[in-house]
Amino acid sequence: MSITRPTAEQVAALAAGLGMTLSPDEAVAYRALMEGAFAAYDIVDAAPDVVLPVKYPRMPGYRPGPDENPYGAWYYKSEVKGAPSGKLAGKTVALKDNVALAGVPMMNGAATLEGFVPATDATIVTRMLDAGATILGKAVCEHFCLSGGSHTSDPGPVHNPHRMGHSAGGSSSGSAALVAAGEVDMAIGGDQGGSIRIPAAYCGVYGLKPTHGLVPYTGIMPIETTIDHTGPITATVADNALLLEVLAGADGLDPRQYAPQVSRYTEAVGQGASGLRIGLLREGFAAPIMQEAVADAVRAAAARFEGLGARVEEVSLPEYPLAAAIWQPIALEGLTQQMMLGNGMGFNWKGAYDVALLDAHSAWRGRADDLSETLKISMLIGQWGLTHYRGRYYAKAQNLARRVKAGFDAAFATYDLLLCPTLPCVATKLPEAGAPLEEVILRAFEMVASTCPMDVTGHPSMSVPCGLVDGLPVGMMLTARDWNEATIYRAAAAFEASGDWKTV
Repeated sequence: MSITRPTAEQVAALAAGLGMTLSPDEAVAYRALMEGAFAAYDIVDAAPDVVLPVKYPRMPGYRPGPDENPYGAWYYKSEVKGAPSGKLAGKTVALKDNVALAGVPMMNGAATLEGFVPATDATIVTRMLDAGATILGKAVCEHFCLSGGSHTSDPGPVHNPHRMGHSAGGSSSGSAALVAAGEVDMAIGGDQGGSIRIPAAYCGVYGLKPTHGLVPYTGIMPIETTIDHTGPITATVADNALLLEVLAGADGLDPRQYAPQVSRYTEAVGQGASGLRIGLLREGFAAPIMQEAVADAVRAAAARFEGLGARVEEVSLPEYPLAAAIWQPIALEGLTQQMMLGNGMGFNWKGAYDVALLDAHSAWRGRADDLSETLKISMLIGQWGLTHYRGRYYAKAQNLARRVKAGFDAAFATYDLLLCPTLPCVATKLPEAGAPLEEVILRAFEMVASTCPMDVTGHPSMSVPCGLVDGLPVGMMLTARDWNEATIYRAAAAFEASGDWKTV
């Protein structure tokens, strides 16, 4: 099969789009000279794509109705049984719907991708199935993962199991809701600005964003390579550590992975918090919308660590709010360039590309009006930075990110963990259908400044439930130096064992 060749007139139009001027004769000459390259394209077109093998049988599944889906958290149900034995034998898992599960539809929360069916499993899916897990299906996520609230997914809003009509958090909204509701033991979330930790905090479960590059992102639809993270959401610390033990490690296909350091995370559970040095992050309590009751609950949780033998003292880290500012051009220009203009895959990296996903997602251009309000404002800002400022703020933000990371690392020379509220508020009410644009955007992004700094620095960070305010969960965020997830689990497990988190 031959690829389509341009006419001389189309070559001239291409040149004009690149700021070049070609005469008719030059267009003809260039068109003829392009033929050798096009012949090479024909060879690539004729060669079969390299698609990773699928090891475990499954059925396409089905879209559950309201009776099976009271919180709106399931997108698709499809049971896939893994190996008969292994670390995850007997454990049930839900996948965020940006994770490829071969043969099962994936829409990543967006109608523009509806109908796409992956041909292969994400690396982490194969690892979980090899470890004996049973995958029960796909959890709803927010529209292309662009919301910290749970009201932007095209399948519909996800409700908080603690209170119907309230946000489950985003963008891994369904994942956290299904764990909180007890419908699965474990779930996979993604985190570019807080999308594991935000729903974990709102729903009262444990959500860990691992060190950048610890868990392979292969087979998961990217947003921006330098801030893409995927990780576990669970009902207990032990299950979180167990799942990370299965997920972690290089797969040789993901450019985010640079010599990840893997540990036996389950061994940290039960070691206790005695001797840990914990810095109470002052700036983490200073968010503009910080609810006093949330701050009080987290401070009470921190005090419990002192009773467990840890040393807790306040520390200031000026780089924390700077990181939140840096995140904006990295995330907004980066997602516009990679996820949207780059059709989900982008360029200039070695690894496993999903060509079918690239083809399917590229169709958004014909349905751009159907994109969510949260994605539209993100793209408008990102495109302005790319076109008006040539991407200089993205570049400068990446440079500044090294300074911010150095500031965090300096704090970790003194402290094993940094502790602060995961979010400045408890779950808010879901916007009503037809809510004003301002409300839709506010409810999506009002909390992200608290969690996005750790996406910029790449440090591991976990939301731990630590109390209730007006009957809704409060999250405490524990952050450690790179590759020190075990220290987070050590502290989180000690806190979990010290008493019911609902009564802190």
